[in-house]
Amino acid sequence: MRFRNALPLLLAQILVVLINACAPRIQDPGPRADTPMPPSLTDIHFIATDGTQLPLRRWLPSTTPHTVIVTLHGFNDYSNAFAEIGPQLAENGIATLAYDQRGFGASGQAGIWPGVDQLRADARDAVHAARDAYPDAKVYALGESMGGAVLMSAWAETPLDVDGLILVAPAVWGRELMPFYQTMSLWLFAHTVPWMQLTGQGIKRNPSDNLEMLHALGRDPLVIKNTRVDALWGIINLMDQALDAAHAFDAPAFLLFGANDDIVPPEASRRMLARLPPAPARVRRIAVYDAGYHMLLRDLQSDLVLRDILSWVEHPARALPSGADTHEPEGRLSHRMN
Repeated sequence: MRFRNALPLLLAQILVVLINACAPRIQDPGPRADTPMPPSLTDIHFIATDGTQLPLRRWLPSTTPHTVIVTLHGFNDYSNAFAEIGPQLAENGIATLAYDQRGFGASGQAGIWPGVDQLRADARDAVHAARDAYPDAKVYALGESMGGAVLMSAWAETPLDVDGLILVAPAVWGRELMPFYQTMSLWLFAHTVPWMQLTGQGIKRNPSDNLEMLHALGRDPLVIKNTRVDALWGIINLMDQALDAAHAFDAPAFLLFGANDDIVPPEASRRMLARLPPAPARVRRIAVYDAGYHMLLRDLQSDLVLRDILSWVEHPARALPSGADTHEPEGRLSHRMN
């Protein structure tokens, strides 16, 4: 009888031990974590303060750039995400710096989640390195999807040393908008079988109307196809923080959304927008593209989006050439529900 009474407690203790032994994995910091160094840029690397070298792509104008844009890609993507817009920005005197965020692309330990704190620190380091490399240029940071969430979260921690932020379909799908069974299942898997990989097969989503581009991503070995469960746990933690950051998000910013985005649910984007503190259009501009999807910078109408970005960088107080800016973005995002 005593054994039967003690059995539930014993099983609970065993479960706790197993969960602790199988906690979500986070990347180790770089070799200079204990002796930080100034962040820097080389032709092929962005070197963070902990000494980690992250692959870097540059698209530079033929003359000294008047503006530099530091770009952060989305989840499971890498710096090649900006290969379309980089040369076009260079033609307009703007330098584009794109690095593979830790855990993605050709960075070390690809597929292993680096942790939200490290992603934020890298973004801050990249901006500082760009300021040092181009002291006379304006510096902006552009984040696509996960990259946008990193920038929002980083700004909430301490405002970045930038002239403005460009957030393209920021990933703000926090837990408060997810069904409990989804978050509970993910917690259980992340803390018991964190190495388990998911492919996303069978999930019907259209991230873009550019099918040729999507097929190319499917063939690209640097785009992660099999995602560890603990990495999914990590990106949800980041999205939680990005959504929470909206309350105090006072950065000069241009926020872009596709009305057909079915990667970030419209309710998540609407909730984030509703939480933003008031700001005049010259400080914050919001655009919703009726024909746009999640991957606005690579959609078939990407030229339209790029023209708006160029316009906002040069003249933030002006209305956008496309007319996609609106005072009621929530309504423009409400016609489609996941």
